[in-house]
Amino acid sequence: MDKQIVWYPGHMTRAKRKIQEDLPLVDMVIELLDARAPISSRNPSFTELFKGKPTLTLLTKCSLADRRAVSRYVNLLKSEEHMVIPIDCKTGMGVKNVAPAIRELMAEKLARYAAKGMKKPIRAMVVGITNVGKSTFINTFAGSKRAKAEDRPGVTRHNQWIPVPAMGVELLDTPGVLWHKFEDQTVAKKLAALGAIRDEILDQIELSCALLGMLRVSYPELLTARYKVEWTEEDSDYDLFQKIARKRGFIRAGAEVDDDRTAAVLLDEFRGGKIGEITLD
Repeated sequence: MDKQIVWYPGHMTRAKRKIQEDLPLVDMVIELLDARAPISSRNPSFTELFKGKPTLTLLTKCSLADRRAVSRYVNLLKSEEHMVIPIDCKTGMGVKNVAPAIRELMAEKLARYAAKGMKKPIRAMVVGITNVGKSTFINTFAGSKRAKAEDRPGVTRHNQWIPVPAMGVELLDTPGVLWHKFEDQTVAKKLAALGAIRDEILDQIELSCALLGMLRVSYPELLTARYKVEWTEEDSDYDLFQKIARKRGFIRAGAEVDDDRTAAVLLDEFRGGKIGEITLD
C-alpha cells in the first residue's frame, strides 16, 4: 500500500481531551490491547498519559491469536506497575480473573476504606484503540448489555459510567483513540487488517494484499491449509491474491478475477479467525 494510512476523526481529539479531564476521577486504568497485535494496538500516548495510575492490561480476542505469541507477550508486558491478563469475551476465558486482579492492584486503597468503615467502589477507566473490544469486555464483565458494542470502529463516542456492584467496581467506558500519525505504516496496515480503521477509507484490495504479504511470511501453512494454494518467492502478493480468488471461483464474466469480493472474503475470514490463530506482531 503506497498511500499512507491516516485516520484521526475529530471525535478522537475530543475523546482524548475528555480522557485527560476524567483521569483524576478514577483510581486505576484498564488498558485493552488486541492479542493479535499487542504492541501495534497500544496507543503510544497512553504510556505517559497514565503514568502513576495503577494499570491492568488485558489482551483481548485471545481465541483469534497465536497462543504461543500470547504467552510471549504476557511475559513481555508484565512489569511491577502493570498486571497482564489474556482474555476472550466470546469464550469467557480469563474474564473471571479481572475482578481479583483489580482488588490486588487496589489492595492498599481498599484496606484504607475498610479501616475507616467505608465501602466504596473502585473506579476504573477502560481505554484502548478503536474496535479493541472495550464495550464487549464491559458487557461481559458486568453480565449485561450496558455498553453499546459493535464489530466496527468508532461506535462509542462519549464517556459513560457503568456500575458493576457485584464486583465492587465502577467502569468508565471511553471511545477508542488512535494516534494522530502512524510513523510506521506497517503498524497502520496491521491495525487496518484488524478492523481498527474504517474500511471505507481504505483500498480493500491493497489492504488484503498487504495482509497476505504478512501471512505468507509468518503463517504460510495456515494460508495453504485454508485456501489450498501454492506460491513461489517470485509470486507477488497480488499474484497470491489472484490464485486464492481463482481457487475460490471468484471470477467475473470474461474470466477476470473479482478483486472486490476476494478482498472482502480475505479480510472477513482473517478477522473471524477462519484462517487460523494468528498474531501479526
